[in-house]
Amino acid sequence: MDSKMSRRTMLQTTGGALAMAVAPVASTIASSAAAGRLMKAAVVTRAGDDFSTSIRVVEDWPEPHVGDGQARVRTEASALNHVDLWLGQSEAMDFPHITGSDGCGTVEAVGEGVDTSWIGRRVIFNAALPSVGPVGPDWRPEHPPEIDLIGSKTAGSMAEKFVVPAANLLDVGDADPIMAAAFSLTFLTAWRMISSRARLRPDQTVLLTGIGGGVALAALKIVLYTGSAVIVTSRHQWKLDRARELGATHTILDEGQDWSETVRTLTGGRGVDLCVDSVGKVLHGRCIRSLAQGGSLTICGSTTGSDPETLLGDIFWKQLNVLGSSMGSMDEFREVTALFRAGRLEPVIDRVFPFADAPEAYARLQAGDQFGKVVIRWG
Repeated sequence: MDSKMSRRTMLQTTGGALAMAVAPVASTIASSAAAGRLMKAAVVTRAGDDFSTSIRVVEDWPEPHVGDGQARVRTEASALNHVDLWLGQSEAMDFPHITGSDGCGTVEAVGEGVDTSWIGRRVIFNAALPSVGPVGPDWRPEHPPEIDLIGSKTAGSMAEKFVVPAANLLDVGDADPIMAAAFSLTFLTAWRMISSRARLRPDQTVLLTGIGGGVALAALKIVLYTGSAVIVTSRHQWKLDRARELGATHTILDEGQDWSETVRTLTGGRGVDLCVDSVGKVLHGRCIRSLAQGGSLTICGSTTGSDPETLLGDIFWKQLNVLGSSMGSMDEFREVTALFRAGRLEPVIDRVFPFADAPEAYARLQAGDQFGKVVIRWG
């Protein structure tokens, strides 16, 4: 996969918002350094593909200032997502920068206008920051807002402490901080794709591409929770074996072939009701051909490119739905997190690294050898 294409795809997928991403660290550094408050952090020092050398672990990074409407969280654990890699590779970013769109910790301070009862609570956060501009004559309340991401324009959770809007927090009580940190972004993304956008029913069949990544595994857990049958694909047999252990109904080893006919065979010639995909260009045609009459393809990313040749004849003759989806709202976040707190949904953890080994954690995710979430422990 071309790394420049990956970066370009990521920027296009988020509506161009990350293309202008600037980490406003200068004022934070100045104010915190003046007060003498310092913390540990995993800092991306420059754009590049070699995270083993571009990530610097420090113990003297300035502690973030708490602004109005914000909360400062002492991090127990933070989890990596592919967006951390894309941001670290993007020449559009200002470096040094702290990424991180997943984290769990305890609130230690709040800004003006925030209820002080947040202090002392273990929390996770929704990384989506809706960008709501002036309400013009053509605005409609049902239009999804453009979304920025915590960890892109602002410093993220890959540090001993981080600051987020208090409105984005949820209390997770006595949840395991490793599991909680690994839960938020991927499960919110998958929940919106499956529940809100595609409105999956228990009698339907789902195809998940590229099992092993965070979103695909979150989708597997959600689909199994609904009671639906699920087919998964992967280029690695060992990942398929692991997916079987988790409850996948059928598995397909992707060796570059058009596996849509295999999907149809597994479904008695009918095809699947829903395909959940973030791979993009390389698999787009196979996903479309795998859908049943009236089926849906939900897309949350395009890591292999965002400009596929599509099959318009299939789309209109079979009355298919092609649905885009990005992260989710706080209402959706509350819904899926309630299932986490009730023990109904939990993430798959690949490996947990101490903060001192953060470069190794980034490198593991980049290598694509993980099955589940890569987590950094700060406690």
